[in-house]
Amino acid sequence: MVNEKGNISIQTENIFPIIKKWLYSEKDIFLRELISNASDAISKLKKLADIGEAELPEGYKPRIEVSADKEAGTISISDNGIGMTGDEVKKYINQIAFSGAKDFIEKYKDKTDDQQIIGHFGLGFYSSFMVSSKVRIDTLSYQKGADAVQWESSGDIEYSMTKSDKKDLGTTVTLFISDDSREFLDIWKLREILRKYFAFLQYEIYLTEKNEKKDEKEKDKKEDKPINNTSPLWLKNPRDCTDEEYKSFYHEVFQDFNDPLFWIHINMDYPFNMKGIIYFPKLKHEFETLEGKIKLFYNQVFVADNIKEVIPEFLLLLKGCLDCPDLPLNVSRSFLQNEGYVDKISAHITKKVADKLQLLYKKDKENYEKYWEDINPFVKYGCMRETKFFERVKNIIIYKTINDKYVTQEEYLANSPDKKIYYVNDEKQQAQYIRMFKDNNMDAVILNTMIDTHFISFMEMQEKDVKFLRVDSDIIDNMKDSESAEEDNKKLQEKLEKILKEATGAEKLIVKVEGLKNESTPAVILLSEESRRFREMSRSFGGAFNADMFPNEETLILNSNNKMVKRIADLYDEENRKEDAIFAASHVYDLALLNHRQLEPEAMARFIERSNTLLTRLL
Repeated sequence: MVNEKGNISIQTENIFPIIKKWLYSEKDIFLRELISNASDAISKLKKLADIGEAELPEGYKPRIEVSADKEAGTISISDNGIGMTGDEVKKYINQIAFSGAKDFIEKYKDKTDDQQIIGHFGLGFYSSFMVSSKVRIDTLSYQKGADAVQWESSGDIEYSMTKSDKKDLGTTVTLFISDDSREFLDIWKLREILRKYFAFLQYEIYLTEKNEKKDEKEKDKKEDKPINNTSPLWLKNPRDCTDEEYKSFYHEVFQDFNDPLFWIHINMDYPFNMKGIIYFPKLKHEFETLEGKIKLFYNQVFVADNIKEVIPEFLLLLKGCLDCPDLPLNVSRSFLQNEGYVDKISAHITKKVADKLQLLYKKDKENYEKYWEDINPFVKYGCMRETKFFERVKNIIIYKTINDKYVTQEEYLANSPDKKIYYVNDEKQQAQYIRMFKDNNMDAVILNTMIDTHFISFMEMQEKDVKFLRVDSDIIDNMKDSESAEEDNKKLQEKLEKILKEATGAEKLIVKVEGLKNESTPAVILLSEESRRFREMSRSFGGAFNADMFPNEETLILNSNNKMVKRIADLYDEENRKEDAIFAASHVYDLALLNHRQLEPEAMARFIERSNTLLTRLL
């Protein structure tokens, strides 16, 4: 085999169709690229003026104009930026992927910075052929004595260059829209795209609709104000922003009529340049936690929503805008390169959010507690997804208790020597258990969101000696009557177990008798914590696991201090009262079940029938 070295040959006629068709994922990106180029042209001119190498026209005001002519089938993008000479057109337009922006930055790297230059790849202009059958450029350079130039191409390897009659400084790109892309000639469609990408571009954009058939007064419908806000709030110093400004900006960007709870204003220059505002929205319902939106910008140009490489996944539950001109974007500005650098940005955002929560907890604990119902799904999800976030916020995770107080895990465990945390996940269904806890001066925390099932397991993994137990999983020693005779309870249990099994027909029913301090409670149902969790996990995975591996270990606890329970046992032995004892036992069992879960349809029908019978006997 011969060893050989050489240059790869690239045929323009072969690569051009690929660039036109496959360079970008969405057609509307052509407008983003052309306006970004227009913005760069203005930035270059301003920077040259700043260093004394260009002279701005009198009364100069940066401006970009987009006009659509449905009759002619054209869209024009005009700027009053740096313009190009004939040689520059040959260099930057005719040479595919030769970046004028990159060339400009390299030339003036010691005299200026590149923070306001958007383009870097030299390919954006060719996105215009995605929607056009022909593209024309008219441009006039800022250089004194330069002639205006017109360039035209139909999207193949041929082009023409002639003298242009353009009189004003800058560049106009005219697109002759293809038949399959005529939807972009609609003025409302254009406005939607411009607002999507350039709602906060630093230079004013004006949109015009042209119509040659109308009279002179109506020929050009010009917007009387720019479609964009050139000074988004994130550019201001946080110290200069008011609460009303933050709220107003939130309403403007996210079309949410509710005020946000609070926000984080990021404004940093080192170790990378990043500005933005992250909002904690008020949730209308739990499922809304899935509807967050973090908008990513690159020099005030919208790139995409919820880019997971930059924004930690758990932050996608929030809403906000982040502008990071240091992002290493690839050619389509939608995907990221340099994973290590991006990870640093992501880590810093995580730190800023955690620091804000810590500050709020320490400085404004009352509001922190007030916000907790809205922010706790986000905080819990963040803890499970990001180890560093958990380490920063683990001491400010709080729980609302059944006594309407907020406690940290450490504060709760201070009164729980056995390291058990009792919780409620349905306050209505578990009302009887809550009352028992309160009657015994005991506390439990409320964990009633979808994420809590997973969060409980996560916290047990973090704290190996801590165990979470639902209030219906155990009868705590504090609830038991220490004076209750254990031997008597054992005898009573044998009799009542026989009665209950006969009453319910459930041979595997576990029955226990305990003397409870609360004499008014006849019976409660307990369910093994492990059994219940496994069944819940099985349901959440669509029954992928065999729930029968963990049987439904419900235990009926009968209170030996309750008069009704004692009477059932005595009644069973009385002559002709056995059926009455079974009848009463069935009702006690169903009452206990109702405080634990919903009855099955047939069981509910029997319970209602039995209740009616009892009322009839009373009357």
